[in-house]
Amino acid sequence: MNAYIFPGQGAQFTGMGLDLYENSPLAQELFEKANEILEFSITDTMFEGSAEDLKETKVTQPAIFLHSVILAKTLGDSFKPDMVAGHSLGEFSALVANGTLNFEDGLKLVSQRAIAMQKACELQPSTMAAVLGLDDDIVEKICATTEGTVVAANYNCPGQLVISGEIEAINKACESLKAEGARRALVLPVGGAFHSPLMEPAREELAAAIESTTFSKPNCPIYQNVTANAVNDESAIKANLISQLTAPVKWTQSVQQMIADGATLFTEVGPGNVLQGLVRKINREAQTASATFQTEA
Repeated sequence: MNAYIFPGQGAQFTGMGLDLYENSPLAQELFEKANEILEFSITDTMFEGSAEDLKETKVTQPAIFLHSVILAKTLGDSFKPDMVAGHSLGEFSALVANGTLNFEDGLKLVSQRAIAMQKACELQPSTMAAVLGLDDDIVEKICATTEGTVVAANYNCPGQLVISGEIEAINKACESLKAEGARRALVLPVGGAFHSPLMEPAREELAAAIESTTFSKPNCPIYQNVTANAVNDESAIKANLISQLTAPVKWTQSVQQMIADGATLFTEVGPGNVLQGLVRKINREAQTASATFQTEA
């Protein structure tokens, strides 16, 4: 069975999407439509902007979404997912890919999500840290016993968990994690505590936008970050998408469940190949690939 997976924030790179724009009339049309919807030329930043320009949240999230979704749309008949999943932001790309959201609504929600998250980041100084080489339960225990707000945020693969919270609490937790034997506990260059209770203001803002958006019956199940299980019901998909901002990304569990449900090939759609590496760390037997654009005749 074919599982298609969609990357999240951090996968961006300078020049992303330019090959699609130059070689596909469909891609060009969709990129131009995106500029209209966003009311600024995101293509200028994607194609010619610096790495620093692409780091701005209001740009990063729509840029990765556009690269992933437009690439999927240019695959034509070869794009036949049996199941989909996305890492954090990538969940929105996955929902367009399986027909739950249309292109325009997906882009509007991603843009609103990015702006709401940026506002939440500015309300309280916060950050995230990558923890390598410890079992999940040890990391969870240290988070629970550290003073302040710090939680497990991204279960990326066995032995790699990202924590999220207040700056002081993250620093204290990192010291404790190193003392417990973590190979690394490294504060990340991010602007806020994503997938933690500190994103509650963004969750409330996004909830209203999601509730007022039409979701269609998906063409295939999506394995959502919050539950790590196959979801086919539109109302459940909405609820999980709203919860996602303050809940952890259960990527390890999602991939394990997809394999249990018959996934034999994981194809990453969008910039980079980070998710393929994670899939192979979760299950060494898993087959992975990158979706590649074929120049139209």
